[in-house]
Amino acid sequence: MSSETIRATRTIAASADDVFAVLADPTTHAAIDGTGWVQTPLDPEPLTAVGQVFGMKMYHPNHPDGEYQVTNQVIVFDAPRTITWRPGNRTDDGGLEFGGWTWGYELSSNDGAGTDVTLVYDWSAVPDRVREYIDFPPFGPDHLSDSLDHLTKLAESGWM
Repeated sequence: MSSETIRATRTIAASADDVFAVLADPTTHAAIDGTGWVQTPLDPEPLTAVGQVFGMKMYHPNHPDGEYQVTNQVIVFDAPRTITWRPGNRTDDGGLEFGGWTWGYELSSNDGAGTDVTLVYDWSAVPDRVREYIDFPPFGPDHLSDSLDHLTKLAESGWM
């Protein structure tokens, strides 16, 4: 593990297909989030492929506007094993600009006990110009564990 990547793992008593379905549904992301920053999806369609873009309304008390939006792009989609996206923003010309960090989930079956899920936050590609105003990681040490707790509740409840 690099000093710019953190991971947390949990065994969830649900199939990898069921856990992956929760993760691929942007309408569940606010319920999964351990910080309370993720609010509502701007694009509620399920995630299905690399390159897909989906937006989220966000809130952070230290953001200049409080409320803001992020535009995420799926960079790994290997159902039901791995899903990763990189957050960014729309530019004035309609393009996308990314901050250099990623969120990813790695799933593997656990011999009848359910699915081992590893949440990975990686900020190794964040440029210096971004590091000047954001400390990484920008959340407390319990965030990944809290997120996995929330994911566990959703996946084990049969939310679909």
